Amino acid sequence: MNVDIVWSKLLSKLKDKLSTLSFNTWFSETELYKLQDGKAIIIVPMLIHKRNLGGQYSDLISSLLYEITNSNYELIFCLKEDIEEEEENNNKIEIVEEKIEEKQEDFSYKANSNLNKNYTFENFIVGNSNKFAQAAALSVAENPGKIYNPLFLYGNSGVGKTHLMHAIGNYIGEHSNKRVLYVTSEQFVDEFVKTNRKDENGTNFNYVEFFKNKYRNIDVLIIDDIQYLGGAQQSQQEFFHTFNNLYNDSKQIIVSSDRSPDDLKQLEERLRTRFSFGLGVNISPPDYNLRRDIIKKKIIANNFEKDIPDDVIEYIASNIGPDVRHLEGAITRLVAYSTIMGGEEITLELAIEALKDFNSKGMGEKNDIYRIQKIVSEHFQISVDDIRSKKRSSNISFPRQIAMYLCRNMTNESFPKIGIEFGGKDHSTVMHSVEKIEKEMKDNKDLYNIIEKLKKDIGVV
Repeated sequence: MNVDIVWSKLLSKLKDKLSTLSFNTWFSETELYKLQDGKAIIIVPMLIHKRNLGGQYSDLISSLLYEITNSNYELIFCLKEDIEEEEENNNKIEIVEEKIEEKQEDFSYKANSNLNKNYTFENFIVGNSNKFAQAAALSVAENPGKIYNPLFLYGNSGVGKTHLMHAIGNYIGEHSNKRVLYVTSEQFVDEFVKTNRKDENGTNFNYVEFFKNKYRNIDVLIIDDIQYLGGAQQSQQEFFHTFNNLYNDSKQIIVSSDRSPDDLKQLEERLRTRFSFGLGVNISPPDYNLRRDIIKKKIIANNFEKDIPDDVIEYIASNIGPDVRHLEGAITRLVAYSTIMGGEEITLELAIEALKDFNSKGMGEKNDIYRIQKIVSEHFQISVDDIRSKKRSSNISFPRQIAMYLCRNMTNESFPKIGIEFGGKDHSTVMHSVEKIEKEMKDNKDLYNIIEKLKKDIGVV
């Protein structure tokens, strides 16, 4: 029985039963290798196909094979390289199966990969500020060593660089047999320094050999915070040679830093040049909407016993700044504060009290409301903390009302949202302030001029 004809008929039947997307994804690159001894050997392009076809589609494939051949077969999915090994060594099919199982289970190198299994593409929250970085990282994970080599991720602390690097490593480990190693630049330096030690023979040859084997006999090197390599001249030289060795062998290199390659002035120029060989991606701080999504995901992931209402989530997203680690810390602090205070229900008022020391730190870009608060505060020579506080003195309450008016007229935010941004004020307070300023502007030329000047200072928001 011609296996090509059998498989062609089977694929034709599958096209009628599956969507175009599913068929193209899972079956377009498959082929029937052999029908022998009650076994159907099917070649698939990647391990993910092996797992998915063997799980989700095995019954369908078996039934269609029976329709075509009038025989039942045990399905065995394998990679093309496994077949090539079998043909080269002229082994029996049982040996091929054994090798396939061994390759699927032999991930001992992962134990030394230093990867954090909690960082995956599935739990990376995507928004406008990081969607290009996520797409580039996934492309590298799917095609390591073939495109975007090296991949250079840079941006401020807490924007997701490390998460994406681990996600790449975890994806490659799950979908291939490639050896992955994640280290920080500080770890690299520490291990390189140790190569200067002398062994029992009075030489350092063993340590040097171990170091080179560790960093050069791998398929993917992920090195975090490369900026800390600055000042370590000999370590830079060793990394330069390690980089060249891996790059020339088409091994994937992934690097992160808090600044772009051109701004790493403490690193040798030849290193900075090599970082520009591939793709550099700047990850911007998360905007308000992304921060809110991150907070919600973290709450679900941590499975907190207490409910955290939406207005509290919005308050945290608006006031704790763009660092994801700070957002996580704020959630933990809030829940702990509620517990310590006798298990109080988490409300906006409780959140404001619990997080008062977190407020406004690193917050330079909340959005338009914060910009308006900052400009109004500077005009009236008070602090942003004052304008967001509960203080009622006229030198603070009047600028606060003006700021609320401007927020309502220059942004698309609702009254409740504006109230949250002003220290948890009720929406009726915001409405009253807006109406008051609108009314006074009609009769007070000086106030009108102040408002117009502030609008120009604020600009388009």
